[in-house]
Parts: sequence; structure tokens; C-alpha cells
Amino acid sequence: RRHEALRTTFAEVDGSPVQVVAPFDGFVLPVEDLSGLGEADREAAVRRRAGEEARRPFDLSAGPLFRAALLRLGAEDHVLLLSVHHIVSDGWSMGVLFRELSALYAAYREGGESPLAELGVQYADHAVWQREQLVGEVLDRQLAYWREHLAGAPELLELPTDHPRPAVQTFRGAAVPMELSLELLERLQALGRSEGATLYMVLLGAFQVLLSKYSGSEDIVVGSPIAGRTRGEVEGLIGFFVNTLVLRTDLSGDPSLRELLGRVRQVTLGAYKHQELPFERLVAELQPERSLSHSPLFQVMFTMNNTEGAAADSLPGLSITPMGSAGGSAKFDLTLALEATALGLRGELAYSTDLFERATIERMVAHLGAVLEQVAADADLPVSALELMGSAERARVVEEWNRTEAEYPSDRCLHHLFEAQAARTPDAAAVVFEEESLSYGALNARANRLAHHLRRLGVGREVRVGLCLERSLEMVVGLLGILKAGGAYVPLDPGYPAERLAFMLADSGVKVLLTREELQEALAVPEGTEAVDMAGVEAELAGEPAENPDNGATSDGLAYVIYTSGSTGRPKGVMNAHRGIVNRLAWMQAEYGLGAEDVVLQKTPFSFDVSVWEFFWPLQQGACLVMARPEGHRDPAYLQEVIERRGVTTLHFVPSMLQAFVEAADAERCATLKRVICSGEALPVALVERFRERFAAPVGLHNLYGPTEAAVDVSFWACEREGGRAAVPIGRPVWNTRLYVLDRGLKPVPVGVAG
Repeated sequence: RRHEALRTTFAEVDGSPVQVVAPFDGFVLPVEDLSGLGEADREAAVRRRAGEEARRPFDLSAGPLFRAALLRLGAEDHVLLLSVHHIVSDGWSMGVLFRELSALYAAYREGGESPLAELGVQYADHAVWQREQLVGEVLDRQLAYWREHLAGAPELLELPTDHPRPAVQTFRGAAVPMELSLELLERLQALGRSEGATLYMVLLGAFQVLLSKYSGSEDIVVGSPIAGRTRGEVEGLIGFFVNTLVLRTDLSGDPSLRELLGRVRQVTLGAYKHQELPFERLVAELQPERSLSHSPLFQVMFTMNNTEGAAADSLPGLSITPMGSAGGSAKFDLTLALEATALGLRGELAYSTDLFERATIERMVAHLGAVLEQVAADADLPVSALELMGSAERARVVEEWNRTEAEYPSDRCLHHLFEAQAARTPDAAAVVFEEESLSYGALNARANRLAHHLRRLGVGREVRVGLCLERSLEMVVGLLGILKAGGAYVPLDPGYPAERLAFMLADSGVKVLLTREELQEALAVPEGTEAVDMAGVEAELAGEPAENPDNGATSDGLAYVIYTSGSTGRPKGVMNAHRGIVNRLAWMQAEYGLGAEDVVLQKTPFSFDVSVWEFFWPLQQGACLVMARPEGHRDPAYLQEVIERRGVTTLHFVPSMLQAFVEAADAERCATLKRVICSGEALPVALVERFRERFAAPVGLHNLYGPTEAAVDVSFWACEREGGRAAVPIGRPVWNTRLYVLDRGLKPVPVGVAG
């Protein structure tokens, strides 16, 4: 009866909503008796009824927008369910409701009258006053501040999530509790006092630091509610007075925590001064790009509860325990709610279950606690020096995940391992191109003859030899021959622009260039480089020894130089030694188990590092290497035909080419496939799912990652159904490799923060 807001509904008049206040005609509190149930059944019934009531929708035009029900568990044990639509209430209102309920209960219990004075104003009076005030110069001043404050602000805070952001928010949520000691609370309060800041500002600054470290952004926008009761007459009203402030803090320049607190204080005070503009009006004025996938202007909320407005914790003769919300909802990606209590800081971090797993939020809560401890201990620390991880988590990230030590033939070179396999299976098919083929013995003999010839031309340990050939048998002979001579090969793709090839030839300082006469004409061969026509020298090679040469090469010696575009677009020669590639191939063999029955399709241009394992892994394990025709890697129909005709079991795709292949291929014609390896680009979750639809087990899909500088790949991940993930992981490090993800301050990033 006292509060019109609880009797208000909303009708549409001429396309606009208006408040309709119904006269008071009594209120009936439904009572549901559960006392006849057993204890376990009673608890289950309470949870079920609370959940049902929380999920029960409101009809804004018909009402009621305030509902209550009482569950009777026993003579002296009840549960009161309250559901109030936010359009007629806010957090402060709940404090008003419970204080008045307590006063009325105490009076009626003694048979007295209501001790509450009649209200002088109602919520509708406030709504009219607000509309009258927000016009002209007042409105212009408010709008001008917020436009300037939010100019250029990021539309979305890109936090690493466990699941991809859905196209439409479902608002499903959960929460993880947070408890911090009274001693820490007192130190944070003391810091605030020393800096002329409130506890709210200290906590907000710490939370924004955490969000910055998680997102990698230095421009952090957080929403925060403010009571909106700037006039004394409305402090005792129930209604939706709360407004949302958009607090944008600049964390650039690696400020100290003390300096950052000053920035937060300035931002907060500015927002308080301009709090009269309703958030909905601000959104309408700024017109940010709207998306059903996230809220406008901010996606993370911070609130600090005011104990003065909190609900009473007891009624005369009764003890009350709040049960909390049964809704399981999340209005934002994250909402941090904290309260200073006699026991310390208490609160929770609510989260969207569409985006995050509980374990991720539990770690985030622990990381926030670590930030607050460091803020309280030394406010002069720069933001970059803050440590999120405790000792156990740090040990896991830095040590446990990097225990990759494994034995491998570290004293051997690539060609040594091929020679050993050729000795074991000289008659087995080693390499096939179109209708031509070479056995292991024949390939080894041809490569040896070329190696001896190269030795006579001055090729020795780590001498760079250019190789400019189309994909063919002689390309494989050339690669092995260069290594057997002790040299390092420099692949020169004939399809590259002449200017790029000229630069690579000059920059690499090749002593010898293996090519064909028709290709040589397009090459600007530097003075001092001897060009060898592979076709023209065949007769001369026939007279060379077929035995393995002794070139003195060691595993630390240079194996190849592959040119990448680099970060500047200027070609950059990347040098790799035998040891790294041998380690990489030894890991690959242990992980995937290539056998003599396997057929590997070599289709990556040899100027890309993926080709290294395509060439040398099968030739070290007795498998058959099938060479795709030039440019064949771009033709899904051709690839399918080769897979079917040659019985290919293993091949590589960059994800963009895998997409085309998956859509075009007939899985039944590719029945011999065992493993598909992806690298070179980010592998989309949707592509993994599509691959799994088209190719059932046991065809494995593997995501590998690594820069050319690190011997092809450094991490691996076996793809299963990845539909619930935000991204396909790059996985764990390969043998004898350490893998770290670092922040801007070169500190290891905690579990989950790397995405």
C-alpha cells in the first residue's frame, strides 16, 4: 500500500510506455505447506520452487511486478520467496523493503499500529521531476561530458573465453564466491584514505588491472551502478532509481598502482558529477553499434554494496538467513559484487556460462585476490610488476607444462637417418612422382652421386646451395644430395617474382645453384655462384661414386635456409640446424607412428617450412613419399584423385585449403586417410566440426603451431569435437621444447589467460 511502484504496470500509449498505478486492493501471501515431506525431499522442493519462481516471467502490462510466496517447512521454519521486476525496484529498494517489513512486523507482533510515516512523494513524482530537469543546458552539459569521456572507447572487452560468444545472449549464468580477510580490507581502506580515495575506487582500480592483464588492453571500460538518489525525499522509496555509470580508465604507460588509483579517482568523480543522465538515454545518444551478442558500451560490471541499504538480518523473534538468487542468470559477461563486512571483503564474481567455465572464474577470483594483496602491500609497484599467479600455478605453467625432455638421436643429421633407412629397405618404394618412382636404394645412390659432384664444386659443411626446381623426383634428389655434401639447401620457388628470387640469391650467398636451364633464364645468378643444370649434368653424375660420402657434417650444422616475409614484408632468411629438425621428426614419429605401410603426400611448396617434415619424415621411416604435381596443392579434385590412387594416409593442409578440400572431397574415396595435419593459419572451430562431420574416426585431425625460426612446429593438439571452445588450442610443446605465453612485461601468463 505504501509504495506505488509495487502496484505499477506499464501500458503503451501512442507508441510510448507509461506508468499505470493500480489502487491498493489488498495483498494475499500464498502459503505452500511442505512440512509433510522428508528432510531431503523438502530441500529439493524448496530448490525446485525457488528456481521455478525465479524463471517465471513477468508481464509488464498486466502485472503483478512484485510477487511473494511462503513455503512452510515446519512450525518454526519457513522460506519466503520474493520476485520483483527490476523496472520497479533496485538494490537500495530491497533495503527499504526489509527495514520497513521489520518495523511493521515488530509493531504488529505487539498489536500496535504502523510506526512508519506516510510517504511525501512517490516514484512517479521522481520520474516527472527527472524529465523536467534533463532539458536544455543541463542535458547538453551531461551529454557533452559522456561523449568526450567515451570517444573512441573499444566496443567490446576481448577477454579470453572458454566458449565462443553466441550470436544471441542467453543470459544464463552462475557465480563464484569471493572472501578476503579483514586485515586485507583494513589495509586497502588505509590506502584509500592516504590517497583521498574511497574503498570503492581502490577495488575498482584493482579489478580494472585484472581485466587489463586478462584482455591485453590498456583501455578498460566497466559499468557500475549508482544509487541515483540524489534528493533526500526519495531515499525511502521503492523504485528503479539506480543508474549505470560507464567508467573508462586508461592504463597506458605502465603506471604505478598509486598513479592508477589517481586516474580511477578522477574518472569516478567525473562520472558522479554527471550521473543524472540515464544510461538508456546515453546509449540512445551515442548510438553504438548494437549486437545481440553483448551489451552496449560495456560488458563487465562492478558493484560495491552499501551496507546501509542492505536488508535487515533479523526480525523480532525470528532469525533470517538469506538464500540468495535462484535465477542462475548473468546480465553481463562478468559482474563483480563486493561488500565490506565485519569479517572482511565478501562477494561474488558472476559470469555468463555461455562464455566461461567455473574453473576459469575460480582462477580469476584467485588472481584478483593476488592483485589486491599486492596493491595493499606496495602501491608504488608498476602495473607490469603485478603477479597474478601463486607459486603452485606458476610452477604448473613454467615447469610442469614444460617437462618435455626426451631422448632423440641428437648426434645425427637428417641425411644420416635417411641413409640408415635406405640400408634397411633398399628395395622399398621411397618416392613417387606421377608415373615415375625411385626405391630407397636408387634414391640414395642418385643423391650420393650428386653429393660427390657438389663436393668437387666446393660444397662442404654449411655451404649454402640454392635449389630452384619444380616439384619432381630430382627435387628430392637435390635436397638429399646437398645435405649429403655437408651443405645447407636454400629453396627458391620458380613461381616467385624475379625480384624476390634475385634478392634471396644475393642475400643467402649461395655458392652453387641447382636448377634447370629453362628456369635459369629467369634467375639473376650472382657473380661467383655456379649454376648447375640438373638435366645437363646427368651424364657427368653417372660417373660419380654411389657410396655415402663422408662430409664431416654434425647435428649442429646448418641444414637449410628458408625465406619468410618477416614482419616488414622484406624476405628474411631463417637458418635451422639439423639437431632441431631431427628432434622435431623424432617427436613426430613417437606421436603419430608412421610405418612402412604409410604414404605421405608432399604438396607444400618447398619454400615453406612444412615441406621439411613432408620430405624427411617418411624417408626416415620407410614410408612412401608421393609428390603432388606443381600447383596440385590448390586443386581439391586432383588431391582426392591422388589420395585414392596412391593410398595416401598422411597429408598437410593450411586451414583455408582444408576448408575447400573438406567441402569438395568424397570421404569414401579418401578411405585410406589416417591423419590430416594443419598448421600455418589459425584453425577455426567451425572447420574442425565440419571435418568431423565429413570424416569420421579413425581419421585424426591435428593442429600444429610454430614459427619457421623454431624448426617448423613447437606445439601440437589432437582435435576432437571442438564446438564448445572459443578457439582450437595450439596445445602443448613438442619434445625438448619450452613454450611460454608472456604478457607485455614478459611475465608468464596464468592458466586460461592466454586463451
